[in-house]
Amino acid sequence: MPDFSNPFSGQAPERKLTLADLVRAIRLDLAAEEEAIHQYTAQADATDNALARKVLFDIANEERVHAGEFSRLIQLLTGDEDKWLLDGTKEVDDMAAELAGAETKTDGPAGESPTVGSLKK
Repeated sequence: MPDFSNPFSGQAPERKLTLADLVRAIRLDLAAEEEAIHQYTAQADATDNALARKVLFDIANEERVHAGEFSRLIQLLTGDEDKWLLDGTKEVDDMAAELAGAETKTDGPAGESPTVGSLKK
């Protein structure tokens, strides 16, 4: 997939990358893998051809492995990525727990599930 925003596309830079440059480049690589996953999954979802679906989902899953490799490499290179990812994980877990608690409350008759509107009250 063309990436015209990449200054190193098709050629090595004239200087070695600093660690910060390398981490930024690998973040772009990670983003490209996520974009590929999206593209291949969308194509698979858009066809009824069984072989094409199977191949596209298989390739999308291979890209997920690549995303994991890039993510782990970033963790090792930065030394603090795990902290930031863990902070984000905790924030989402806290929100999920809050919503799970709200789902047990109702504004209407017994057993009625809350709506977005009822959660605002």
